[in-house]
Amino acid sequence: MPGEIDPKQVPAKAQAGAFLLDVREPAEWADGHIEGATLIPLGQLAARVAELPTDREIICICRSGARSAHAQSALDRSGHFGTSYNMAGGMLRWVQCGLPVKKGP
Repeated sequence: MPGEIDPKQVPAKAQAGAFLLDVREPAEWADGHIEGATLIPLGQLAARVAELPTDREIICICRSGARSAHAQSALDRSGHFGTSYNMAGGMLRWVQCGLPVKKGP
């Protein structure tokens, strides 16, 4: 699907400077998130869009890939941001791939 990125590709993108945008709720974030990601719940995204960089790739993350697909689509439609991706399968797939998860705030 266009605009999607496999979780296994995310660490290299992050190391190259991509902005990791987690659009889940705070309780989901505390249960486990990607180190270096920024939490902006989907319901707050429109009000907090100024916090996003316009000069870096943005990778949207949620639990299963559905909410982050909405976020990625909104960023793409806005025309204010460069390349954005939806992490396919969300954190569920990230964990299935054996990638590291940070717990807590």
